[in-house]
Amino acid sequence: MGRFTAFRFTVDASPSQVVVLARHAGAARFAFNQCLALVKEALDAKHRGGSVVVPWSGFDLINAFNSWKYSARAGRRFVVDSAGSVEVVATGLSWRAQVCQQVCEEAAVDLGRALSAWADSRRGNRSGRRVGFPAFKRKGRTRPSFRIRCRTRAGRASIRVGDATAGPRSVCLPRIGTLRVREDTRRLRRMIRAGRAHIRYATVSCRAGRWTVTVTVEAADLHPARRHPARPDADGGGWVGVDRGLAALVVAADTTGRQVLRVDDAPRPLRAALPRLRRLSRQVSRKQRGSRNRAEAVARLARAHLRVANVRRHFLHKVANRLVKTHDRLALEGLHTAGLLRNRRLAAAISDAGWADLARIIGYKQRWRGGQATQAPRWYPSTRMCSACRTVGPALPLSVRIFCCDECGHTADRDVNAAVNLAVWAEQHHAQTRDPEVRGPVTNASRGDGSGRRPRAGETSPDDGGTPPPRTPVTAGTPEKGGVS
Repeated sequence: MGRFTAFRFTVDASPSQVVVLARHAGAARFAFNQCLALVKEALDAKHRGGSVVVPWSGFDLINAFNSWKYSARAGRRFVVDSAGSVEVVATGLSWRAQVCQQVCEEAAVDLGRALSAWADSRRGNRSGRRVGFPAFKRKGRTRPSFRIRCRTRAGRASIRVGDATAGPRSVCLPRIGTLRVREDTRRLRRMIRAGRAHIRYATVSCRAGRWTVTVTVEAADLHPARRHPARPDADGGGWVGVDRGLAALVVAADTTGRQVLRVDDAPRPLRAALPRLRRLSRQVSRKQRGSRNRAEAVARLARAHLRVANVRRHFLHKVANRLVKTHDRLALEGLHTAGLLRNRRLAAAISDAGWADLARIIGYKQRWRGGQATQAPRWYPSTRMCSACRTVGPALPLSVRIFCCDECGHTADRDVNAAVNLAVWAEQHHAQTRDPEVRGPVTNASRGDGSGRRPRAGETSPDDGGTPPPRTPVTAGTPEKGGVS
């Protein structure tokens, strides 16, 4: 097995199943909050000078929650005998038998990851913006979700897809039963039957009133016919630059200046749905808070936003597939998307384009196929540099779509010129290429049974997190302020 992948299915749940799914999601939220309360109590006791062991890892939090749920603090009753004496009997959580206990354990593991992320961010061992201390989850502001691991007993997996008794379009979960799904599960069933995939866990979540089940599997590498042929280390050619913009979502070109792909027909789902979103938002604001009409209006607005996200994601996957299937080496520009969103005139268009999501999709799809994806430095002047004489000129306004060099007179399309510069940079720095998703050197070596980090002792599910490797120093050209091409 060489990679982790996920299959998402929409659940066609009955009213009774919706109640069961909501109960499990509530149990996961309750377990997370209770474990966080235990951590805060231990921290307060430790600050007061007591010798208290603070449960911090997922394994410690599971043990702490299991000890608490059977204690009198979780539930008790008073028993009075005929003599009038009163005895306190610890009953624990009265509803713990109604849900799968793995839901609570996985919630404790999630809290352990959040605490580790906060500690690493505080010590400076985690890149990106600082991570705050975990907060309690509220029912109205937290998306209902829970996770269940797949266990095998007597040769039978606890999570099954497409049972013969339940039909091909079904997913069976422990303690919940068989859930009918709307999508076809044939591809996943064939992979499991052939031994090319093993189910690790299933995540059930609700968004915009629709329940979905995401089955995460550890799958084998792609067939050699679908993978890119390996290149020798000394070979630095074959790079294709990918420039992301607004006028054209993607423009790809090689070092010779040949344009290999241009995507001008991006759907722009947010702009197309804005009139409907404004109308639905006004309907929500006119309804009385707490009323049933307001809840229905909020659900309609959420479904409209969900459709916008699905249309955008589907198109980005199509563009990424066109790139990774035809080119084994791709060079992207390092865009500071968070900084670009501060421009109030372009923020909506940039968000609608989905640049960051496109880079993430290209990164993992290219690794699946044995290719390479690199990212140029954020301040690399790909737009201002001439692809012919390598001269860096002044900044270009967005209205100028043709690049013209003042030194050599070279003229080219603005986006094509930027894509060529990215390809040239990757060819010159191919030994220092970095993966845009994991922020580390690109490697095509197999990691044994899986592509993620090996679980530590006490972890109950695969964890793809961890501290990223240090950034590789890259020599850039004349720095420029990042912008939109």
